[in-house]
Amino acid sequence: MRAVFVAALVATPLSLGSVAYAGPAGQLAGNHQASRCALTTIAVAAPEVFPHSADYDPRTGTFLVGSLKKGTVTVVDRNGSARTLVDDPTLVSVQGVRIDRVRNRVLITDVDLGTADTTSTAGPLKVAGVGSYDLRTGQRQWYADLTAVAPGNTSHLAADVAVDSDGTAYVVDTQSPTLFRVSRTGRPSVLLTSPLLTGTPGLGVPGVLPDIAASSVALVPGGLLIVAKGDGTLVRVPIRHPDQVSAVALDTSLVPLAASLRVLPDGSIAAVSSGLLTRKPAVVQRVRPDLSWRSAKVTVTDTVPDPITSGITAGPYGATYTLSGGLADLLQHKPNAGFTLRQVRVS
Repeated sequence: MRAVFVAALVATPLSLGSVAYAGPAGQLAGNHQASRCALTTIAVAAPEVFPHSADYDPRTGTFLVGSLKKGTVTVVDRNGSARTLVDDPTLVSVQGVRIDRVRNRVLITDVDLGTADTTSTAGPLKVAGVGSYDLRTGQRQWYADLTAVAPGNTSHLAADVAVDSDGTAYVVDTQSPTLFRVSRTGRPSVLLTSPLLTGTPGLGVPGVLPDIAASSVALVPGGLLIVAKGDGTLVRVPIRHPDQVSAVALDTSLVPLAASLRVLPDGSIAAVSSGLLTRKPAVVQRVRPDLSWRSAKVTVTDTVPDPITSGITAGPYGATYTLSGGLADLLQHKPNAGFTLRQVRVS
């Protein structure tokens, strides 16, 4: 079922030279391709890595990406050179990656899609873990099993992680309406379970990832977590009062599948929506909120030629980059020679 679905997904080639996407409210974002040469593209020769997300370390000028195939974390410089930082044999697939610069560590989420070199004894969609690793040596500091505190016996996929100034991590799950909290020393707990975090029936990858719910999480000023769902909606969670969770009133939803968020210096958010299901170029959007994040306006600012784009992150000199990691090949169990980081416009 998985191979048939993804084969159909990529069967129709995209004409990249003149692609245009009519985004929300009729905004046209495709003609950015004409001046793409002015932006930086980093092609990384790293066979079989298949990264899903990335984060940028300004002190070293390098990106960190996780591997869905190998369960590792790779360091990438601006020239596209890559080296392995984290190689922990207990990890299945690394999906979310978040650098905690205050504590010189990288936090990762451990998942099992059934497509990695190894699998868990419980099987696909039964792993939800967070690991902390030294940013210099890659040595493991702790590992938190979120399934040990999760309510009910459900499927799990720990999609993304955000970290607060005090070292507390927050994790979203695409398969469970649960927002997890992990202490600075690795103690997991449940911050919130809410119907607002449930999945959207029929929105997912058949045979692989059903009913995608929360796909990404970002910490914004004011002690708020902003959770993106695959269907393009956003949820606002006050950390100190999670019971006051509410939907963000958007003037138009993000394009599904909303895949990743980056908090910009002014407190707004840049988001990337994958074309995994639409076969259209991935869409970059800017989310500009009111002061309390109870409402926000969404505009399309760019597109990415590769529809299977799943990550967005900071980059050198304040730029924003997206990550295209070869997910379509991974789902078809095909080899892959590397991945691409592309600078995009967010205004």
